[in-house]
Amino acid sequence: MVMRMLLAGDLGGTKTLLGLFSSRRPRPEPLDIREFVTLDYPDLPSMVREFLRTTTADTDAVRAAAFGVAGLVGEGEAVLTNVPWRVEVASLEAAAGTPRVALVNDVEAMAWSIAVLDGTELETLQAGTADADGNAVLVSAGTGLGQAFLYYRDGRLWPTPSEGGHCDFAARTARELALVAELASRFGRVDVERVVSGQGIVNLAEFTHRGRCDAWPTDVDPTDVPAYVSSQAMAGTCQACVEAFDMFVEAFGAVAGNIAVQTIPRGGVFLGGGIPPKILPALRDGRFLRAFTAKPPMVGLLETVPVHVILNDRAGLVGASVVARRLAEER
Repeated sequence: MVMRMLLAGDLGGTKTLLGLFSSRRPRPEPLDIREFVTLDYPDLPSMVREFLRTTTADTDAVRAAAFGVAGLVGEGEAVLTNVPWRVEVASLEAAAGTPRVALVNDVEAMAWSIAVLDGTELETLQAGTADADGNAVLVSAGTGLGQAFLYYRDGRLWPTPSEGGHCDFAARTARELALVAELASRFGRVDVERVVSGQGIVNLAEFTHRGRCDAWPTDVDPTDVPAYVSSQAMAGTCQACVEAFDMFVEAFGAVAGNIAVQTIPRGGVFLGGGIPPKILPALRDGRFLRAFTAKPPMVGLLETVPVHVILNDRAGLVGASVVARRLAEER
């Protein structure tokens, strides 16, 4: 009997993961996963064709494919945020050899993984009072800030995408008001992503240092600055980095709490993306949860909301495989 295969992809600005999965329920089983440098290819179909050409799996058995992409997904196409590509379903159908292809926002793809992650792939910051039939929310902090809402209907969670990272940032303290004033003078408008993201850490560090940190290498790549700030802050070697990092952790908690107040996610708040697993000690020490719950008169509600960090760095690919499995099962 020929095994039905699923093709899944998680396309990022720096790297892209492609994988072939069995159609096992509820979580497809990975058979071959490869990592590609995104901009080494002129487009996603070229990358897909190379992957399928070089894998040892039976590519003739691919039943459906799904790809999570960082950008707005429209009718049959997506315009990417950090990659100069337009991704179209029609060209992916030709490359994958199946008419069943789905494009979803990358954070929505990660949200599809939440229902199939096991306990070893989650770090619980607040147990709360979990409701198995409750809604949930995903807040993904990495290069940018992504959000997805998961509504519980018909016995399962149904993700829906959001561009909430581009909502206005709400300052809570005099120091944050000064930060917003400075960022507004630079950018004209201060959305949440200007503060709670990798670029947000850069903005915070430039604010607290009144420029750049003397400890950073003179030729430091801007994409490496968040790691420098975080490491120096957690080591306590630079007070301005400590302040920037503290502001980031507290702003992250406050933003997640705002989303929780808006959605009442009794099924949990899930923190995804590249940043949360790397700063677990700071997320565990209470600063995040104090900012998360400090919203009178909703403190009691927020203390009951479970809060988890997603540890699996391939959660977006797992979620894309779930989307592909659902697509393969459609009649």
